[in-house]
Amino acid sequence: MSEQQPPAVSVIMPVLNEERHLRTSVRHILEQDYAGELEVVIALGPSTDRTDEIAAELVRETASNERARVHTVPNPTGRTPAALNAAIKASRHPVVVRVDGHGMLSPNYIATAVRLLEETGAQNVGGIMHAEGENAWEQAVAAAMTSKIGVGNAAFHTGGAAAPAETVYLGVFRREVLEQQGGYNEEFIRAQDWELNFRIREAGGLIWFSPELKVSYRPRPSVKELAKQYKNYGRWRHVVARYHQGSINLRYLAPPTAVVAIAAGLVVGAAVTPWGLVVPAGYLAAITAGSLPAGKGLPLKARAQIPVALATMHMSWGFGFLTSPRSLAKKVIASRREPVRAG
Repeated sequence: MSEQQPPAVSVIMPVLNEERHLRTSVRHILEQDYAGELEVVIALGPSTDRTDEIAAELVRETASNERARVHTVPNPTGRTPAALNAAIKASRHPVVVRVDGHGMLSPNYIATAVRLLEETGAQNVGGIMHAEGENAWEQAVAAAMTSKIGVGNAAFHTGGAAAPAETVYLGVFRREVLEQQGGYNEEFIRAQDWELNFRIREAGGLIWFSPELKVSYRPRPSVKELAKQYKNYGRWRHVVARYHQGSINLRYLAPPTAVVAIAAGLVVGAAVTPWGLVVPAGYLAAITAGSLPAGKGLPLKARAQIPVALATMHMSWGFGFLTSPRSLAKKVIASRREPVRAG
C-alpha cells in the first residue's frame, strides 16, 4: 500500500428502503479525498420505495467515470449479511469498505483507513458511529446513542483513544481476511459485524479502533422503529454469546438485568409493598439525570425526549436478549459458510 499508488478500494453497501439517504450516502463516497480507484457495489434488497430507481440513476450517472463507478447486485432475501456477501463477491479490489445506505463518510475516511491498515497491520479498522438527527426525536436518539448511560463504554459510540478493539462500526477490511473467513455468516440477521470480528480475532487478527474515522449515522425515525432495532440487537447478541463461548461481558448483561429488576419491582410494588417501586423509580431518576449532560446544547423538545430514547434502547435490548430463542443458535451452528471471493 504505497503512498505513490494507493490501493483500489471497493465500497460495499447493503440497502433496503433507503430512498431518503442513499443518494447522499453515495455522494459522500464518490467525493472522498482519495487518489486511488473506487468502486461502489450496492446490494439491493426488495425495497418498496424508490431505492432501486435511485440506485439505477447512480449507475447511469457514474458509467463514464473512470475513477469511481457504481454497480448493483440483487439481494432477494433482503438480509444484511447476504447483501454484504453478494457485494463482496461482485467487487474486486484489495481493500473493502462497508457503508450502510444511511451512513455518511467523512471526507478523508477512506484515505485514513487505508493508512491505518498499513500502519497497524490490522485486518479491519473502524471508527466512530457519529449519530446525527434531523428532527427533535432523532436528535434525542443520537444523544442517547453517543452517551455512556445509553451504550456503556463502547468506543465506536462514545469515542476514545486509538487501540485494539473487540469490534468496530462498519469496518474497512483487507480482502484476504474476508475470503479467509468466508465472509459474513448469513444466519446472523443482526450482530453479523460483531460475529465476524470475533472470528477474525480468534484467528489471530487485529481489529483496530481509531477516532480519526467517523461515519455520520441517521437514527431510526420513531419509538417503534428504535424499539425494533434494539430488540433485534439484544436478540442476536445473545445468539453470538451462545455460538462463541467467552464472547459476553458485563456491559452486555446490564440491559437484561435492568429489565428483570424493573419488572420484579413493578410486580412487588403492585402486589406486595410500595417499596418494590424503588427500583423502577430509581431507574427513571437515573436516565432522567443522565439525559441532562447527554442533551447539552440541544433544543428543549429534543432534550425532553432523551429519557424516552434511553428507556426504549435499554428495555428493548434487554427484552430481546432475554427472549432470544435457542433455535436461532441451533440454526447458526448448523450453517456452513461458502467461500466469498471476488467476482
